[in-house]
Amino acid sequence: MGVKTFRSVEEMESAVWREPGPALWRAIKAVWDFAERTVGARFPPGVYKHRSIEDAQKLRERWDEENFRRYQERVRGAKADLGDRDPGIG
Repeated sequence: MGVKTFRSVEEMESAVWREPGPALWRAIKAVWDFAERTVGARFPPGVYKHRSIEDAQKLRERWDEENFRRYQERVRGAKADLGDRDPGIG
């Protein structure tokens, strides 16, 4: 996909490639579903209070490490399912 430049805001408004409505919502859902299948990052729901920014960062890092571990397991599983063939991921 090429890069399009605009000289004004009015030009940007004419470049809408999807009209708002059900077709746009389906397209957004398809993108989100694809992201869920490929990345599948999980963050526990809720609001978390922390005593410091460092504590919040440590929790985020634990979540990131767990998500990466799950990703690696999915990649290993995909490679095992393919046997000798290279799945082209990981």
